[in-house]
Amino acid sequence: MAGIHRTVKGLRRIDLSRATGCNLETIRYYEKVGVLPDPPRSARGYRVYDQSHVSRLGFVMRARDLGFTLEEVRSLLSLVDGGVQTCAGVQAVASNHLDNIRKKIADLRRIETVLADTVAKCSGRDVPDCAVVDALSDGL
Repeated sequence: MAGIHRTVKGLRRIDLSRATGCNLETIRYYEKVGVLPDPPRSARGYRVYDQSHVSRLGFVMRARDLGFTLEEVRSLLSLVDGGVQTCAGVQAVASNHLDNIRKKIADLRRIETVLADTVAKCSGRDVPDCAVVDALSDGL
């Protein structure tokens, strides 16, 4: 039948949330900060998401799960959105992130050592003297 167009049903925000496992408020936030583009609206004014939104939100969520900051996610997306992505450009962002992760791990290891040593000095008895409190109070 010529002239008849089939309407493809888009996703509502709740459907996008269900499809990706992303919280509704997080989706709103990502739209507000520009990480997720504003979707088109239906004739009634409702947001209508599609597979591109599902894919993009999945990308953002995976990047966030790997600890990328929103600014780093924006950098990655700008490479992809601008059509200028190269493996070298993406690698630069990811390598910088990896360096930051390694620094955090080293900091956490130092914290673990100090805390383990301090806890080991604690008697654990019902007495007012406590090595942990003493260590935290140093310098006050």
